[in-house]
Amino acid sequence: MKLEGWLPDAEATERLGQALARTRPTQALAQLHGDLGAGKSTLARALLRALGVQGAIRSPTYTLIERYPLDDGEAWHLDLYRIGHAEELDFLGLDEGDVRLWLVEWPERGEGALPPADLKVELAVDGQGRRYALSGLSEAGRGWLSRLAAEG
Repeated sequence: MKLEGWLPDAEATERLGQALARTRPTQALAQLHGDLGAGKSTLARALLRALGVQGAIRSPTYTLIERYPLDDGEAWHLDLYRIGHAEELDFLGLDEGDVRLWLVEWPERGEGALPPADLKVELAVDGQGRRYALSGLSEAGRGWLSRLAAEG
């Protein structure tokens, strides 16, 4: 299953993030693909805020990972742009024990060192807005998209 559309502005990107939060499975890994400035961090920030994360939600561009408490565990937001090899993830101490949601920017740089993805989010600049494509990569991911599509 695949959902595609156009986001005319940052507010539309935030609404998509909020909808993803409302429909997310209990545990999932979402890959966030797109060039610099495509809206990956905006989407992740809106999703995390909609899940109840309080306080600052920082981009993990330099820290590589930011961890946020959720009611049922943790959400991890990773930005792998600055790593050279997937083996470098070993030094981040990615103990998956309590992680309910992974949001991974530049996931191709961590290929083979990350759990399997459930949802692929592709964002691309299109004029003043953004084009998006969401693909379910697992049963959980396809269910996520089904709930999102049903919500409209």
